[in-house]
Amino acid sequence: MKKFSLVLAACAISFGTALAPQAKATDPSAEAAYQDIEKTLGIVPGFFKLFPESGIAGAWMEFKTIQLNPNTKLNGKTKELMGLAIASQIPCDYCVYFHTAAAKANGASDEEIREAVAMAAIVRHWSTVLNGMQVDRDVFKKEVDTVLKGATQ
Repeated sequence: MKKFSLVLAACAISFGTALAPQAKATDPSAEAAYQDIEKTLGIVPGFFKLFPESGIAGAWMEFKTIQLNPNTKLNGKTKELMGLAIASQIPCDYCVYFHTAAAKANGASDEEIREAVAMAAIVRHWSTVLNGMQVDRDVFKKEVDTVLKGATQ
C-alpha cells in the first residue's frame, strides 16, 4: 500500500507539473510576478503557474508580504506553525507538507510541530462540541470572560 501511495504521489506531481504553463505570461503584471517569484524562490513552482494570470500578481504579493516577510509582527516559525495547524484541520496534504518543512526551516522543533497539530485538534474538538450542542453564545462569552479575568488576577 505504501508503494502504491508513493507511485500515486509521483504521478500527481508529474501531472501537476505537466499542467503548469511553460510559456511566458501574456499579462505584463503576471510576467513581473513570475520574475519576482523566481528571484525570491529560485524557481517558479508549478502551483503558481496554475493560478490565473489575472490574479497571480496579487496572490504573489499577498504571499510574499505576509508569509515570507520577516518584518511582520509574527515571526516565521509562528506563521508556519499556525499554517500547519490550519492545514491539518482543512485537511490539505500539500499544505501540511509545506508548512511542516517551512516550520522546521524556521527553527521549529518536532515537539513544537506536534503541539501545533495537537492545538488544532483541541480547537476542532471543542468547536464540534460547542456547535453540535448549540451552546448559547452569550453565555459562553460571559463564562470565557469570567475564566480569563480570574486567570489574569
